[in-house]
Amino acid sequence: MDNKLSLLYRKDGTQKILSSLIAILLGMVFGSILIVIVGLTSSDIGGKGIIDGIKLVFLGLFSTGTKNGSLTFGFNPSLFGDMLFRATPLIMTGLSVAVSQKTGLFNIGAPGQYLMGTTASLMIALSIPTSSVPPVVVWLLAFLGGMLAGALWGAIPGLLKAFLNINEVLACIMTNWISAILTSWLFDVSRFSIFNGPATSAMGNPIVLNGSFKNLIESTKSGYVYMTSYNKVATAKLGLDKIFPGSQVNAGILVAIVLAVLVYIIIHKTTFGYQLKACGANRHAARYAGISDKRNIVFSMAIAGGLAGVGASLYWLSGNTEFAWQTYQSLPAVGFNGIPVALLAINNPIGVIFSGVFMAMLNIIGTRLKALTAYNEYITDVIIAAIVYLSAFALVIRMWLGGRKKKASMQKPAAPVSGTPKAEKSAKASDQTVSEEQKGGAQA
Repeated sequence: MDNKLSLLYRKDGTQKILSSLIAILLGMVFGSILIVIVGLTSSDIGGKGIIDGIKLVFLGLFSTGTKNGSLTFGFNPSLFGDMLFRATPLIMTGLSVAVSQKTGLFNIGAPGQYLMGTTASLMIALSIPTSSVPPVVVWLLAFLGGMLAGALWGAIPGLLKAFLNINEVLACIMTNWISAILTSWLFDVSRFSIFNGPATSAMGNPIVLNGSFKNLIESTKSGYVYMTSYNKVATAKLGLDKIFPGSQVNAGILVAIVLAVLVYIIIHKTTFGYQLKACGANRHAARYAGISDKRNIVFSMAIAGGLAGVGASLYWLSGNTEFAWQTYQSLPAVGFNGIPVALLAINNPIGVIFSGVFMAMLNIIGTRLKALTAYNEYITDVIIAAIVYLSAFALVIRMWLGGRKKKASMQKPAAPVSGTPKAEKSAKASDQTVSEEQKGGAQA
């Protein structure tokens, strides 16, 4: 039994899972320590508030509210559904980073690719009249448009890297800010004709939108784009709203999981995936072997950008989320959060599903801390950020676990196996010693 556990521990996959789990545990512990420190230095929190804060760090997803001043816990379908909804874009941006890493590239351009996917999917979803085109067709066109926009935006750093040897990180940073400014400008100046059929406002009154993507119906939301549901375009629920009532969850999470499995198959089970990994291991050796390194670099970044664009499409085509274009004079956090998602998963596409869900869970925990305790929004942001950055230690922990494995194997002497030259040599030496002892005894 011990031998089987030892063999299981030494497997590379086990090392990866253990390193990620240890990183998660360290992050949660750090968050708890931070809650204690803040609680001890604040007169508004007290001992009970500290205990409640620690409980929510570990059990926030199961929080159901308060009763008689005490926290209550149980299965909360609304929180679980919202977690899956928020995990959808994180899974896609995590896949975006993971795919580029397989080719030896660092895609820090996921925020820009996400924004371009957002722009394309929203404009297509809102500009095609559903009175003449079925909403499901409009949804599909918007989904593919977002994916294509992200892929084209991701291909730009790939082309610069492949043909001009410009560092992809620098190229991605430039394209990120270009996309942020371009997105704001497009939604500000666009005067396309939106759908020509009447929609229904939040008050139930029939309305007809004018030629602008900006939400002009509600005067307080002039910086927002119309939700796609105004054009009757929204991702199907497929019964998930019955399982998780009161949440924003839809079939987008199922699409993300299917795409993650497809990416895993492509990377690990196809010739194309082997070529991508060969370029990542050694670009020059891959070229010597007849693999086009330039082509694979461009393809890798284009695929990465397409995945980030898909994340944007799935999020904004939900039909229940408004896009605030004015805020995108800065970059979306979901694009950068794909980096720790990929790190936690050790760039494994299947692992990205679980790490993306975990990161979404942290976001839910932050909202529960703010709603149910005296901790303000800033402390929840700090806790989430600390856990995000500690996820990078998954690689360091894996190296430490691997070092322990090597050290143990070096200290343990290898026993000679019967039938090997070393074993035969040892047996001959032993027989020779016995025969000499017998000879010496006979002479005596």
